[in-house]
Amino acid sequence: MSAPYILGISALYHDSAAVLLHGHDIVAAVEEERFSRIKHDRSFPRQAIAYCLSRLPAGARVHLAAYYDDPALTLDRVLATAVHFAPEGLGAWQQAAVEIFGNKAGLHERIAQALGDDAEILCVRHHMSHAASGFFPSPFDEAAILCADGVGEWATTTIGHGRGAAIEPLRRLDFPHSLGLLYSAFTHFCGFKVNSGEYKLMGLAPFGEPRFVKAILDHVIDLRDDGSFALDVRYFNLASTRGLASKKFEELFGGAKRDPESTITRREADLAASIQAVLEEAVLRLSAQAQRLTNSRRLCMAGGVALNCVANAKIARSGLFERMWIQPAAGDSGGALGAALYAAFHHVGVARSAASGRDGQKGSRLGPAFGDDVVKSVLANYGIAGRFVANDEERHALLATTLAQGKIVGYFKGAMEFGPRALGARSILADPRADDAQSRVNLKIKRRESWRPFAPAVLEEHAASLFDLTQDSPYMLFTAPLRESLRLKAEPVSDEAGEFDLVRTINRKRSHLPAITHVDWSARVQTVSREEHPDFHGLISAFHRLTGCPVLLNTSFNVRGEPIVCTPENAIQCLLSTEIDLLAIEGYLVEKAELPESVRIVKRTPAFEPD
Repeated sequence: MSAPYILGISALYHDSAAVLLHGHDIVAAVEEERFSRIKHDRSFPRQAIAYCLSRLPAGARVHLAAYYDDPALTLDRVLATAVHFAPEGLGAWQQAAVEIFGNKAGLHERIAQALGDDAEILCVRHHMSHAASGFFPSPFDEAAILCADGVGEWATTTIGHGRGAAIEPLRRLDFPHSLGLLYSAFTHFCGFKVNSGEYKLMGLAPFGEPRFVKAILDHVIDLRDDGSFALDVRYFNLASTRGLASKKFEELFGGAKRDPESTITRREADLAASIQAVLEEAVLRLSAQAQRLTNSRRLCMAGGVALNCVANAKIARSGLFERMWIQPAAGDSGGALGAALYAAFHHVGVARSAASGRDGQKGSRLGPAFGDDVVKSVLANYGIAGRFVANDEERHALLATTLAQGKIVGYFKGAMEFGPRALGARSILADPRADDAQSRVNLKIKRRESWRPFAPAVLEEHAASLFDLTQDSPYMLFTAPLRESLRLKAEPVSDEAGEFDLVRTINRKRSHLPAITHVDWSARVQTVSREEHPDFHGLISAFHRLTGCPVLLNTSFNVRGEPIVCTPENAIQCLLSTEIDLLAIEGYLVEKAELPESVRIVKRTPAFEPD
């Protein structure tokens, strides 16, 4: 029997996605937001499913669909929570009831409509989907597995042991005791959006001092030596629509939450530093427990908490494990992949290939790709000719020169990334040595807060000479300190008057690579290998030959509030409505300054709500 085609689906919470497997080989994986242009789109992933089905060979069909959650168990939790917090939870219950009895009740029918009435549909528990997404694509035959997020049905934190094609659950913590919920409460309290602003909270932490750690540990979370923990639910609005932080939370941490878009004060920076420190200690203790339970020297991670690259680096430096592998789409979108993989191995009985030393994620470049003919046609529709450069080395050399001149490049090449990180397929690139690159890309292109850091994409073979890395980081999921030789004299976070000023602090030059060095001399590193990503490696190599610098600033190709660009149309819109200097789109180079004025000035459609 030939390997079956299996569709994985995540939907109706946040970051809906679809994945197509052939056996256990990943054929396609994409988030719905990339098509709908609604960031973190939670709707049924109709367009993502359609894209996955378009990748089927002629005459092939999907016989099994796997959904990443058990709606019946989720309903059980929502009911139990509403009853426990009644009557306060009535509003939240009514809102949840509309969702559960509306959207989720018709889930099977919508999947059947997309695939045909004879398709089998399997619901996989949320944390098993996360565990499967973390272990099965990894390069390991055996590993400890740690998953932590907000909540899935009841589970919030799980430890498992993966061996071959099997995952054995070992420990579980249930709602309301959740590291994801805890971190999101501080995210919301500091004025950022839940399920979106957690990255900002992590980036804000180095600006502050962890002066609230004791208060958090004394009052909010009981963190035990074995990694288990309990939240004091009085500090949270668990069954309310008013936000996660309760009145008691506000009293403990100095008043009402920060209004979004208002000035960030020392309090928010110190809260960020404090909850980051608590999270790091919690995941470190959980990792130690996972190692004790499994006696494994390898660790796989998934769930939204696994996107905290600072905490991941803490585990990597602890010496608990020889190697780690983290699912690049660790949040809910990756649950679609995990559900499909679980179905393949546990339901269908697909055999798992022996580990080859390389992961099965294919660089996470698993989304749509567009050929030069398609790009040429789209450019023509905008009245743009562009310059076609067929030779890769010539094109890379031209782009390296452009970047070395201080210009900003939008880079669109090959299959789009799956997960929240741009890895050189849908990226905005700049020279990391330029003093103004960090502020220019933030303010003039991304249109986001000027203090937010950027990641370095570094040639794998040069990474160790620049960063104190414990292992490769191809998916930008570990931070690492910059080597001492590249650092400049430390500058204080506050000026002489004791004022707290994020912008003034971030603008102080602290290394020879200022655009990618955060205030604590750390960087969220992407190591780029010739084998896994030959085109991007070729571009950075050309920049290295020209400048002696084997690093580029790499950030996602989008503006604030916008999903990463997917299509050539998305990329051209972003070029025309920002101060990107040049668009490299497949084999074409488009210099914005050379475009007619009638083409260059474009009103962005649609406008994106700030995240």
